[in-house]
Amino acid sequence: MLPHRLDLDGGPFVVDRARAQDVPAVVALLRDDALGAGREAGADELGPYLRAFAAVDADPHQLLVVVRDATDAVVATLQLTLLHGLSRGGATRLQVEAVRVASTARGAGLGAALLAWAVDHGRARGAVLAQLTTDLRRTDAHRFYERLGWVHSHAGMKLDLR
Repeated sequence: MLPHRLDLDGGPFVVDRARAQDVPAVVALLRDDALGAGREAGADELGPYLRAFAAVDADPHQLLVVVRDATDAVVATLQLTLLHGLSRGGATRLQVEAVRVASTARGAGLGAALLAWAVDHGRARGAVLAQLTTDLRRTDAHRFYERLGWVHSHAGMKLDLR
């Protein structure tokens, strides 16, 4: 299923498994907004990200993907995790995290196409439910997800363990 080509008005894009050399570009996407700029490290502090990438990449239940444009530049990313559980009759869930599309690649349908690909990826692996979390302050993202059919059905909570 990977790599997967997306033909959109903005040109051809390719969804692919992230590689270690993609980590700086992924971190740049994570930093490219007001929330991420305040919590993500700079390009000179990639050690923790590279270690996290190695752990994610080694886990068969996780997939970090990047989307490349026609110039091979990384213009989008997301992380998928298959969660096996006992609830819902032993259902597998697809957790979608860290969805980012570069500002230069927005408006051509890339985010919607990437999420549709992610849902298909989860469904093909037995997931019966897709879920994502998004910061409450990301109101534009909420409207985007709702337009794609995602529903606010639960309230999430976090506890900082540091």
